[in-house]
Amino acid sequence: MELEKDVIQIIDERYPKMSKSHKAIARFIKEDYDQAVFMTAAKIGEKLSVSESTVVRFASGLGYDGYPEFQKKLAEWVKNKLNVVQKVSSKYGKSTQSEILRSVLTADMEKISDTLHTMDPVAFDAAVNVILNAKTIYIVGIRSCEPLADFLSFYLNMIRGNVVLLRTTSVSEMFEQMIRIDEKDAVIGISFPRYSMRTLKAMEFATDRNAKVISITDNVHSPMCLYSSCNLFARSDMVSIVDSLVAPLSVINALVVALCLRVPEEVKKNLELLETTWNNYQVYLNDEINFIDEEPMLNYPLTKEK
Repeated sequence: MELEKDVIQIIDERYPKMSKSHKAIARFIKEDYDQAVFMTAAKIGEKLSVSESTVVRFASGLGYDGYPEFQKKLAEWVKNKLNVVQKVSSKYGKSTQSEILRSVLTADMEKISDTLHTMDPVAFDAAVNVILNAKTIYIVGIRSCEPLADFLSFYLNMIRGNVVLLRTTSVSEMFEQMIRIDEKDAVIGISFPRYSMRTLKAMEFATDRNAKVISITDNVHSPMCLYSSCNLFARSDMVSIVDSLVAPLSVINALVVALCLRVPEEVKKNLELLETTWNNYQVYLNDEINFIDEEPMLNYPLTKEK
């Protein structure tokens, strides 16, 4: 028996086909659900400068019999979300610290294993080619995905130039940072449940401008796939009160290594330039680790060419 979809899943699925005003309501519901759950249709309409009837039609468009039913379902979703800590307490409440450590790490290892077996190597190879050939790479990851975006941006800047990490708290600012994007560029969007509307809007904008779009997300049902022609799937679900990001990080790490091995001379040149700069400006002391040596790049046991 298929589980009933919650209100946020329904919004995610129907978002691409919504009107402009309905998309604005959807973004508000997802990003400010703690406020929206207590607001009438008229109040939401007033806040977003749309009519009350538009908000009611939005609820009906999701399949609900009017706004009251929609609000009830939203309240149920919020309640379930806030009960996560209680659920975790019930699961781990009588466990020792070492048992919790073992349980969480075991679950993380399972996620990496599942990701390894479900990853599409063709999509992975395509992502590497897109990243190498794009004029400018834009990276977007919001909320819990922001550290992943930071990590990828840091290493891509060492591998190639023209990498833009989108940092913003609003969709309008994001568009301003992407205003020059075109078919020669690429966007890497990173998002997992609960999916970020800002990330989806950035990918939609990139698609409209004919840019290449790569998604790093959880599965084929992710709304990210609607705007991406190259999807890298990594498991990320709740094992505690936070999302597990180990599998997505491993996928990103694999991307970085693959890119380094495609352009090793360029990477070495960039690292040597960085080290020279650090030495000239005394950024690091002499006892810091030397990045440039005869060992395999990134310390991976890779066979050297003869």
